Amino acid sequence: MPASTVDTLDRASFDHNKAYVAQEERGKSFFDDGREIELLHFVYGHPSIEEIRGSPANVLKAIDEYGRTRKYLMNVGDDKGRIVADLVAEVKPQVMVELGGYVGYSALLFGDAVRNAGGKRYFSLERNPEFAAVIMSLVDLAGLSDVVKVVVGSSAESIKRLHAQGSLEHIDLMFLDHYKPAYTTDLKLCEHLRLVTPGTVLAADNVIKPGNPPYLEYVRSSVEEKRQAVTSEKSNGVDVSNAFGRNADMYKAREGEENLSTEVQGNPNLVYESKLINSFEPTGVPDGVEITRCVAVAE
Repeated sequence: MPASTVDTLDRASFDHNKAYVAQEERGKSFFDDGREIELLHFVYGHPSIEEIRGSPANVLKAIDEYGRTRKYLMNVGDDKGRIVADLVAEVKPQVMVELGGYVGYSALLFGDAVRNAGGKRYFSLERNPEFAAVIMSLVDLAGLSDVVKVVVGSSAESIKRLHAQGSLEHIDLMFLDHYKPAYTTDLKLCEHLRLVTPGTVLAADNVIKPGNPPYLEYVRSSVEEKRQAVTSEKSNGVDVSNAFGRNADMYKAREGEENLSTEVQGNPNLVYESKLINSFEPTGVPDGVEITRCVAVAE
């Protein structure tokens, strides 16, 4: 397995003045308890609403203000968000896809970056229709509806549908921030559909908190290791119970069972170069983003 490069980051470098309120303790809900709709009322009732209209940056500031002064929001946040926004500026994707939109923080930040980089479309795939409605409202408020398209439904079914319709033919950059066990299975589905090919770049959130060992194992594996896994029918990311703990349980309780796309093996011949960039959750808790580049197809 190729060694992953780790960018070390001193926790003292996090600016605690911008920290979100802490995530609720174990046993207490930290999403889908009404706070997402409360956020909408907060933004639209903001004293600076006229300055917020048409400005992705100001909508993001209002979301951050809510997260810092009211309730925790499971957003990518400013620190990790800058990592991916810089990646957008480098890659200049024509088409970017995010898996898991929540309240639209990443769609606003990265959708704006895609537009500034000359891109055409940012697909935000969100399973929860209420969350999707929040995303659509804030995207419209920010003036990004010409670039950002919100797609409601499970990630796997949405990917298949967009591909079948001809709306999604290739993914230049993909941001994974949804149901953690689906990271690997959805990547394999995209490989199978040839949406991910040499030149595609992946950015996976929350690979430290809560962590995603099966996904990291997959993108850091050599072609030979992946071929052996296919031969041995190794699951690579389907064992929900052992690897993901509280977050998977909370998601299942709120959203119901997710149907993982386990029917395809992906393309084990794709060569990846993967790198972990350490950063912080918006609360200041250490986390990281795994940046993975598809660089070749092995013979």
